[in-house]
Amino acid sequence: MKIEEGRLISGVPEWDQILKPSSGWQSVDWRELYRYRDLLYFLVLRGIKAKYAQSVLGIGWAIIQPLFTTLVFTVVFGNLAGISSDGVPYIVFSFAAMVPWNYFSGTLTDAATSLVTNASMITKVYFPRIVLPLSAAFAKLLDFLIGMVVMAGFMVYYGFVPGWEMLLLPLLIAILLFCSLGLGMILSAMAVQYRDVKHASTFMVQLLMYAAPVVYPASKVPDAWLFWYSLNPMVGVIEGFRSALLDTQPMPWDLMLEGGLVSLALFVFGAYYFRRMEKVFADVA
Repeated sequence: MKIEEGRLISGVPEWDQILKPSSGWQSVDWRELYRYRDLLYFLVLRGIKAKYAQSVLGIGWAIIQPLFTTLVFTVVFGNLAGISSDGVPYIVFSFAAMVPWNYFSGTLTDAATSLVTNASMITKVYFPRIVLPLSAAFAKLLDFLIGMVVMAGFMVYYGFVPGWEMLLLPLLIAILLFCSLGLGMILSAMAVQYRDVKHASTFMVQLLMYAAPVVYPASKVPDAWLFWYSLNPMVGVIEGFRSALLDTQPMPWDLMLEGGLVSLALFVFGAYYFRRMEKVFADVA
């Protein structure tokens, strides 16, 4: 939003500020976002507390949900279907994928509804609207960290010793964040005008899980499809996590490069699209 400073009338300063919607495809004002960092911080805390408040198990759900999902996958896909796990126990093979996937899917689901569920805030007071989908994404980092701790326990139990590839985890997490934030901003902006997005996002996440190597290795994908398949950023992220933590395959540089470029493009487009749509949020929220 643009702010016009107050003007002088008869020597008396008029301090009223006029908020004007931005025009054109302008980027997000990151300096303004920094000024509202305290709001972002408290919204992240609110998101975490709201999820686990009045819950008997509390943050234990961050362990139970991916763990039980992994157990089901192990029985169905590992034991009954006999899907390859690149020579490692299927349970740890699957859980290494569930950690980044749960963050990605949870961010999309929460970010898609972040503006609609906070409509009262949008219509009453000004703040950078992008704070809402960002807070949804950052609140999910707690679940991600808990999942990584459980993953470390699996590695100790099964005797996996990570190599130098562990140093690439920050790069993989950055790709994961750019992808999640980019799609989250796009879906949250769309959901204000099209309420179907709330239902479609849940359905889309379920379909996307099978378009990523969560229950199967990427090596099973035919070479003729591999380029188009790798345009899904989660392919490089998941295979990269497995390579870094379990040494299942050599580090998939090609998948990471293509996925990283797509993630960056999604993030940039998501920021511009969100900014473009921001002027109508208060009218239709």
